[in-house]
Amino acid sequence: MKEPTSKRTIVYIDGQNLFNAAKEAFGYPFPNYNIHDLAETLCNNHGWSLSAVHFYTGIPDPSIDPARHHFWVAKLAVMGTRGVRTFSRPLRYSNQLVALPDGKMTTTLVGREKGIDIRLALDVVRGTLDKQYDVALIFSQDQDLSEVADEIRSIARKQKRWIKLACAFPFSPTPRNKRGINSTDWIKIDRTTYDACIDPNDYRRKKESAETAKKSRPPRNTSRKRKGAE
Repeated sequence: MKEPTSKRTIVYIDGQNLFNAAKEAFGYPFPNYNIHDLAETLCNNHGWSLSAVHFYTGIPDPSIDPARHHFWVAKLAVMGTRGVRTFSRPLRYSNQLVALPDGKMTTTLVGREKGIDIRLALDVVRGTLDKQYDVALIFSQDQDLSEVADEIRSIARKQKRWIKLACAFPFSPTPRNKRGINSTDWIKIDRTTYDACIDPNDYRRKKESAETAKKSRPPRNTSRKRKGAE
């Protein structure tokens, strides 16, 4: 199977997986990535030709979490204007039992994504069957997708063509999970690369944005400085 000179690449992003990885690796409290710039940067770094960007995420219920719902609706709308194909589904909620600091138990409403990873996996497989790409770049560390990688290689052998599967994820010394998807090439995103692709727009509501900035600001030193002290 001959390796193509120009490698058509489709990028598939699990939005929540990427956010949680960036939060653990770099400490960012909300999804501040410009996904198209990040996809384009990684493709350029590897000499691949970016064909399309697909983005997948769950969206909170507006009656339960209006701030995060507003954030994602606004961010996805802007992604669409930049040529990113977005797929979203409402979060599914259930009551979950949790322990309080004093040892007492209580229930809280927890939202979970349903069907996002399946939709991403189906699109990756469809792209192989339709010969849409030579490289599939997946932004995720979900090991369930290792089965997709095995299936794609099987399809590629039957089609008698060259295909590369890669996964990208934020990386630093701090995350517990330092592994990419099995059976794929791992691309570790360092902080310099990530920071160069931060979205300058802040889609949070103004009050929420100001509160987050205040929390992240270093404490002010109110003590009187002694003569000669730095």
